[in-house]
Amino acid sequence: MAKAQFHKNQRVYVKPVGTWALVERVLPQWTKGLDEPLRIYYDVGLGREFSADELQAEQPAAETAVGDTESWRVVRARNKWQPAEDCARHPVPGTYPIVITGQAEWGGWRVPGAEYDLDPARVERQARLIANAPQFEIFAKSLVDWARKSGEEMPSSLADLAHQAQDLLAHVNEIES
Repeated sequence: MAKAQFHKNQRVYVKPVGTWALVERVLPQWTKGLDEPLRIYYDVGLGREFSADELQAEQPAAETAVGDTESWRVVRARNKWQPAEDCARHPVPGTYPIVITGQAEWGGWRVPGAEYDLDPARVERQARLIANAPQFEIFAKSLVDWARKSGEEMPSSLADLAHQAQDLLAHVNEIES
């Protein structure tokens, strides 16, 4: 007997294909005389039906110990302006990075294609740096808080780092008029 593990419109990772998809239909296989279906397959719009062990549910973003933080991530988009064979020197030929900074998959940071083509390694580093900015902010806040609690006991070089972190946080949080 089988129970459905996923529901319609749920976002799942399709392991054999290596992509994310939405469950379009839940397809139970019934047998005469049984109260529950024998097997359950899922149609995710990829040309065939998948069993539950081929799919993986989306995991909620883990919260950090310091507090609630944003979950930014780097995803890859298809390079529409060049075929993959023309950009073999790129870190991931045929794609470019996009930093998703919101809950929707379309919001965030992108770079123009011509700029990416000039220095792909630099843009890839920028994407990783931007995606990890919320963790850097948490680190800087923790350093400043620790420095305030430590008082005179901390080495002067560490106190200087805490002052720099405090200045950076003030610059990030200032409002332009």
